[in-house]
Parts: sequence; C-alpha cells; structure tokens
Amino acid sequence: MIYPKIQLAQSLLQIFLSKEITNIIISPGSRNAPLTIGFASNPAFQCYSIADERAAAFFALGIAQQTRKPTVVVCTSGSALLNYYPAFAEAFYSEIPLIVISADRPQSKIDIGDGQTIRQENVFANHSLYNANLLEDASEENDIKINEAINTAIDKKGPVHINAPFEEPLYETVSELSVNSKVFASANEPQTVDLQDLKQYADIWNKTSRKLVLIGVNEPNSISETTIEALAQKESVAVMTENTSNVHHESFITSIDTIITPFTAEDFEAFRPEILITFGGMVVSKRIKAFLRKYQPKHHWHIDTLRAYDTFGCLTKHFKLDPNTFFNAFLPLTSKVESDYFSRLDTLRKFRKEKHDNYLSKIPFTDFKVFEKVIESLPKNSQLQISNSSAIRYAQLIPIDSSIEVFCNRGTSGIDGSTSTAIGAAVGNGKLTVFITGDIGFLYDSNALWNNYIPKDFKIILINNGGGGIFRILPGHSETPVFNTFFETFHNLTAEHLAKMYGLDYMTAVDETSLKNGLESLYLQNNNPIILEVFTPTLENDAVLLQYFKELT
Repeated sequence: MIYPKIQLAQSLLQIFLSKEITNIIISPGSRNAPLTIGFASNPAFQCYSIADERAAAFFALGIAQQTRKPTVVVCTSGSALLNYYPAFAEAFYSEIPLIVISADRPQSKIDIGDGQTIRQENVFANHSLYNANLLEDASEENDIKINEAINTAIDKKGPVHINAPFEEPLYETVSELSVNSKVFASANEPQTVDLQDLKQYADIWNKTSRKLVLIGVNEPNSISETTIEALAQKESVAVMTENTSNVHHESFITSIDTIITPFTAEDFEAFRPEILITFGGMVVSKRIKAFLRKYQPKHHWHIDTLRAYDTFGCLTKHFKLDPNTFFNAFLPLTSKVESDYFSRLDTLRKFRKEKHDNYLSKIPFTDFKVFEKVIESLPKNSQLQISNSSAIRYAQLIPIDSSIEVFCNRGTSGIDGSTSTAIGAAVGNGKLTVFITGDIGFLYDSNALWNNYIPKDFKIILINNGGGGIFRILPGHSETPVFNTFFETFHNLTAEHLAKMYGLDYMTAVDETSLKNGLESLYLQNNNPIILEVFTPTLENDAVLLQYFKELT
C-alpha cells in the first residue's frame, strides 16, 4: 500500500477509513497532493476527480443527498476553497452532511505575499457546523478535531470544514503508516418523549377545529404509512404537501398555489388555521408563506430533531423529535373533533382539479404545457431532480406519481449547481435519474458536464425559453432593454454544442408532437447520457401561467 509521508495526511486517511466515509471528490491541485495520493491509492475509497471546484462540491452534495452519509471534497490551497461555498451553504440549509478538507500552506506563509495563499481558517464560519483548524504535525489534538468534525457532520446533518496545512515536499510516499490515530464515536443523545408535555398540547389540539399540517422537503419514505394514514383520517385536519415533500395520500393537497392563489380576504380568514404543524425542510410556495404570515395561526408547532425556523413569525413550540416518533406518541392522546375544515378544503381541491384539467387541455405549447407532458411521462420508480427558479414552481402545479422520488436544492434555492447535484445524486443512488432544468440554470452550471462519471441512463430535459422567464411573472415586469438585459438575461444560446463537446446525445422539441416523440426516444436510449432541449415561446409563457390562476375560480 502507498501512503503519503506527511503524518497529518496519514491521520486524516486513517480516521476517515475507520468511520467508513469513503466517497471522496478530489479537485486536482498540488498542495492537496498528500491527501490525493492517500485517498486515490487506497481501494477502500471511491474517488472522483472533478476539476471545477464549484461543480465538484455540488456533485458531492448530490451523492451525500442520496446516501445520507458524509461525502468528502478535497481541494488545494488558495481561491479553490472559496468555490465550494455555494454547495457548502446549500448543505447547511438542506441538512446534508458534507465534509470539506482544504489543503493549506503553513501559517508562516499566510499574508506575507506568498503565492496561492488566502486566510483559509474559518472561511465558512457563518455556515459551518464545525471548523477544524489543524496543526502541521500529527497530534492527539488534531485527532480530536478531525473526529469532532466528522461526528458533527453525521449527528447534526450538515457541512463541516477541516483545514490542513502541509509543507513541501508534498509528493513523498511510504509503504507503512507511521502514526496510529485515535478514533472515537459521537455522543449523540437518543430522542426522548415527554408524554406529560405532549398531553398539554394534545389538550389544545382536542379543543381546536382547524388544524393545518404543512410538509416541506423530506427524504423519500421517511414518513411512515401509519403517520400518513392517521393524519388523513382527521376531520379537523388538512394536510398540504409539495412534490419535494415525498409524502403522498389521495386526500392531501399537493398543489398549494392552485388552492390558495384565487382566495379572497374572506377565504383566507375562513381557512386560517388555529394550529399549524410543520415538519420537513424548506417550503417552495411563496403564497402559503404570505398567507400564514398575514393570517397567523394562534399556535405553530414545528417538529424536527435539530432546527425550527420561525418562517411565519408565529412559532410557539419546537418538538425536538422526528415526525414519526412525535405522531406515534401524540396522536393516541388526541380525540375526534367535529369539524368541516377538511371537507371544505377537500371540496375546493376537487373543484380546482376540474378547473386545472380544463385549462391545461386548451393551452398552447408553452412552458406550462411542457411541464404537464414531461411530468406525466416520467418513468415509475425513477428519481426526479429539478432545478430552481421557474422549473420547481411549475413542477408544483402538476400531480406526480407517488413512486417517483423528487429532489431540488431548496436550502438556498440557488440555480448554481443544480446540474452537478443531479449528476452526483444519480451516481449516489443508481436509479434512473431525470433532471428537469431551465436554460439559465443549465448554462450557469455547464461545467457540470465536465465530468467522467455521468451515468449512461442520465436524462436532462432542458426547457429553453430564451431567458429567466420567472421574472416575467413577478411584479414590475416591463418590456424594456433594462428588463431584458439585466433581469431576464435574454439570449439565443442552445445546448447543442455543449452536448457535442462533452459527448452527450442531443435531441430537440419545438411543439407538442416533437415533444411526445422526443420523450419516447429519451427513455428508450440508455447507452449514453442525453439532453432533450425543448424550445418554448419567450413572450407567451407568462400570460398562459397568469391566466391559469384567473380561471381557477
């Protein structure tokens, strides 16, 4: 076996291997050579070489998103490290375990005019759950910091930063380890249920006739069928989900904006919940957030083992439990409450569904029609990755099959890195993965395709409407040079030459017939990653979408 001669690098390798953290994404460089040699020379590690650091970090994020185990990204010193920040912030807000190891120069070389040096220690301080600033030599202090960083990433589900200074020579190797690093497990405390505390809140529940359960981002299959069925049987309870919730029941409201966008002030008041229960991550719908901030419930309880964001400005209780544990203990304490809250919303849901179907049947070929046809076409039991901006918002308006797992980088909701994340997720999961993206997000992350690990059955559906179409449906839109240049980012670019350069197959669609044929061909071709680029009319998309909400009443 070949090992780096530098003992600090040996310590890092030993501890990571002992904790069975083996997915390593390496951004090529020189200062990180001791780590590169150590990781790549040991067959126990699965190493990937991704040149662009921003793409590398999002690729790692995608793998960690699927495996739910820490994925490691390793870079050289200097500005390389800063390119990890967008993915690092996404990992923080999406609670995904990501470990950044940055090679550094010794402290004596910082801020003296030496090349490729910046102040790397604590560079992610605002979003890092733990910062391990290591010393040059192997030591028990370093071992403690490394263990603590890894354990924190696992226990608190988020990103950590390990900064490791290495002095030249960097490339020397040995055949035997010269250090014996210490490994210690975390002291993560088990969840405990305080039944007396729950009974107090059950008493409030049992006196309340309007309860709303709002579910944000969830891992697939994380919410038990017992919990789902129990929530679905309550007359005084309505449940709202999104595609990214990965929670399904025929009585749940899955398209929130379709329900509430046409509401009058009287409707909002009538449907204002007395109790709001939330769990899961970020919620996509801006309208539900605006509703609950203006028409606040008296009680807002959030269920999460780690965090409770006061998204609506009315949080009254944080239950530090996972949702299944909470509901298994809580619901037996509740009693039936006579109410028409669920039935009124359910009647409205069915009414809106009829209006939705009628409207979709008559609209022209635009973004909305494309999303309808694309989501209907998705293979059962596949994984769907969606980029941000208009793509994830259109997707919330279309019903999706319950067998399909849905993911989107909703932690920071940025367009950067969506393609890289999707590719990493496809690698980490192994399922057939379909990635739906808009043109701006795709072009912004085009270096994602500079990747030798894209699965052969990876599918990209690129909806090209010639710019940032979402800005056309926001207040303040006007057809001016300033808007077209600085907001919408109007362009005439396509993915054709990118596909050719990176060796992906490429198809186009320009109308409903070519889209139907393109989707059929897309799913039949599994020998090479493929892009289906769908061109929609820039100037018609916003009018079709805005008219949709007017015709729901």
